[in-house]
Amino acid sequence: VSIFFSVWWITDESEVNMEQRRGEPKRARGYLVGSVVALYSISEEVNEGTVVGNIAKDLGLDKSSLRDRRYRIVSSDADPLFHVNQNDGILYVSRKIDREKVCAQSGACSINLKTVLENPLEVHYVRVEVMDVNDHSPSFQENETTLEISESVLPGARFQLRAAGDPDSGHLSVQQYKLSQNEHFRLEIKDKEDDGKIPILVVQKPLDRETAGSHLLVLTALDGGKPPKTGTMNIIINVLDINDNAPVFSDDNYPIMLNENPRSGTKVTQVNATDLDEGTNGDVVYSLSKTNKPYILNLFEMNPVTGELSVKGFIDYEEKDKYELEIQASDRGFAPLTTEKSVKIKVIDINDNAPEIEVTSFSSSIPEDSRPGTTVALISVNDLDSGLNGKVICSINQEVPFSLSPSLQDKMFSIVTKSPLDREKKSHYDLTITAKDAGQPPLSSEKTIRVVVSDVNDNSPEFTLSPYTFYITEGNNPGASVFSVKASDGDEGDNAVISYHIVRDRDEHSKLTSFLNINSENGQITALRSFDFETVKTFQFQVVASDSGSPSLSSNVTVNVIIDVNDNAPEIEVTSFSSSVPEDSRPGSTVALINRMHLYRGKSGTGILQTLLLFKKLDECRYLW
Repeated sequence: VSIFFSVWWITDESEVNMEQRRGEPKRARGYLVGSVVALYSISEEVNEGTVVGNIAKDLGLDKSSLRDRRYRIVSSDADPLFHVNQNDGILYVSRKIDREKVCAQSGACSINLKTVLENPLEVHYVRVEVMDVNDHSPSFQENETTLEISESVLPGARFQLRAAGDPDSGHLSVQQYKLSQNEHFRLEIKDKEDDGKIPILVVQKPLDRETAGSHLLVLTALDGGKPPKTGTMNIIINVLDINDNAPVFSDDNYPIMLNENPRSGTKVTQVNATDLDEGTNGDVVYSLSKTNKPYILNLFEMNPVTGELSVKGFIDYEEKDKYELEIQASDRGFAPLTTEKSVKIKVIDINDNAPEIEVTSFSSSIPEDSRPGTTVALISVNDLDSGLNGKVICSINQEVPFSLSPSLQDKMFSIVTKSPLDREKKSHYDLTITAKDAGQPPLSSEKTIRVVVSDVNDNSPEFTLSPYTFYITEGNNPGASVFSVKASDGDEGDNAVISYHIVRDRDEHSKLTSFLNINSENGQITALRSFDFETVKTFQFQVVASDSGSPSLSSNVTVNVIIDVNDNAPEIEVTSFSSSVPEDSRPGSTVALINRMHLYRGKSGTGILQTLLLFKKLDECRYLW
């Protein structure tokens, strides 16, 4: 069974201090808490064979059993830094330790060792802290650097220099810089924490190339050792001739007019600037200033040589109608001078947007009895263009009882009735609204809305005949249908639903009508008893047809009834006959002329066969009588 212990070690500071006073390698001793860890410290670069500590003593191991139990350091390193003596348990340095190679520039450099005893197996941990010594001097990447500074540079100008490096850590690394004595420059130090200290050269007095064309400075880096170690770098400063003339534009203002929707590459304008300097200091290049907003740089571009400003992106008047650009002219001097100017561009609107029609309020139906001037719908018209291009005229170019009326609000119109409506003549209207702007050429758009004319009860029922004359043969069967009346109504819905009833007065005829009954739904009239020619030969009564509108409309018709005595069979002669009837024949159309001879008294017929209903194709195709 292998048993592993968590190792903790409590340091006895008095023993550590005692060893330091003796000049021995520092080690920390402790007291076991559940298992063992030994802590030691040595300086880097100590000689091979230097004693680090007595592990056997510090961990309380039996020296006599160390060899038998094969006490050793377990390490995968092919070139171990430490070894332990199996006779006395003392830890030794195997070779010189370069802390900068082992731990680079870490703040702390600790080496963890694992020691093993066998029979039984014991594992003990040893930690050795390698202390840094100031064994490296600061150094620069290059022994000499050259700066070229224009004589026009102002005091306070800053030039960052490369920092020196030092492999040592902590306070033994680079801590400060010094600059050789001079009157034109001073040194500032910027502490970048993990990146160390950075030297910055600051101009403190104006430079004059004519007095001194160059300056030689010595930058010294110092570490924190006692005494400090140093490294130096020469700084050669070449003073450049001043570029004291900036380019000048030939005109201060550039008012530009540009039509919207130009093609990419369209020339906007061309600017010109001159520079009184010579050589590269007098060569001018043009550009758009980086202070322009990003959308400006996406819309325009500038030729750096010719100064031509051209279109790069999409210019839309409706999106933006003016632009102000910052252009700049720079010379090609080593320290180039730049002049900036504003260019104002006014975008000219062209008629590229058709009017848009929107129905903001709409009544899909309107009663047929609406008065002229009744509002049916409200529409709004919008055109994104400006001026005449955005001025819109609306119209309804149809012969309809509607018109457009301008609203008090701009670009709003009302659709109103201009004459009476009659649903029975036309039940709906498809109104096409046209909106046209005043541009050249004009642009237009259309929108169609359907207005339904709703029914009102303005038509009374109409009987197919007036008056009705019916002949009843005496001795008819009681309860059988003897004749019928029919009315129609030009309205629709409930306004066209008709009911029938017989007007019953208190006169002599009303007594006879009490023997008649009418079906209120279809106008079918039945006799409740048989009629006798000797008792009554003729009578008349009124039938009323009423619709179901509110209020209800009605009409009446006179019905004449003649009682026939049927004691001779009639003889029929058809003198004129149409064997087919068009399905759209109106009630009352003549179908045939019939002559008949009857020997009974009275007038039993006219000999004319007429239609009573409007035939439909879906009705019976043939009728026999």
